[in-house]
Amino acid sequence: MAERTYNIRISRDEFHDQLSQGIPHGSIVLLEGAYGAGKSILSQRIAYGLLENGYRVTIISTELTVKDFIDQMYSLGYKISSHLLSNRLIFMPVYPLVGRLKERVDFLSKLMRAKEIFASDIIIFDTFSSLVSHSLSGDERSIETLGFFKRLSGLGKSIILTVDPDELDDKVLAHFRSDSQMYLNIVVSQIGDMINRTIVVKRYSNAETRFSPTIGFRVEPNVGLVLEITAVV
Repeated sequence: MAERTYNIRISRDEFHDQLSQGIPHGSIVLLEGAYGAGKSILSQRIAYGLLENGYRVTIISTELTVKDFIDQMYSLGYKISSHLLSNRLIFMPVYPLVGRLKERVDFLSKLMRAKEIFASDIIIFDTFSSLVSHSLSGDERSIETLGFFKRLSGLGKSIILTVDPDELDDKVLAHFRSDSQMYLNIVVSQIGDMINRTIVVKRYSNAETRFSPTIGFRVEPNVGLVLEITAVV
């Protein structure tokens, strides 16, 4: 039987099992959360799991340089040097260190024309909303972008988009929420001195096994993602 999901299993956590055995082939995954919620860490955990299971991953980052990314992954205990050297991982910083202060232009159109970026099995945009906040201003452009992603998903590739809802117009965000096969929302709550982070699975279309509707987590140095037994949403 052909594999229908991308395996993200690693030995140190049970995130793969909590998320219905991985990421479905040919899916658009929306990972939503406010600034500082943990979207990047979660996308990095997913990327590491994919790489450890032999898949090819492209990460397009609007915040990190190559050095920043490598340092952060190693600080989490996610050793990626072999994946970079073997070209299973392509990391593309959109705003390199020298150009951080330059005016942001429509990088998305340029990226959509760069075919080699989309040769991987999974393409991660982190943070997608920052990348397109000035270019997705109407329904037509949103539908065009979603159409491009759907053509890629039709080839079996999966697209992971991290978004900050404060960076996109509500109508634009609604298109991506409704058209995503997997929609995860990170909710942050505070009780006293305790901060709880919870992944709320708002949609998982055609899940083959059971998944947890809420997944509490924290992040630890040299360990990475740690799942919590309980979480308050």
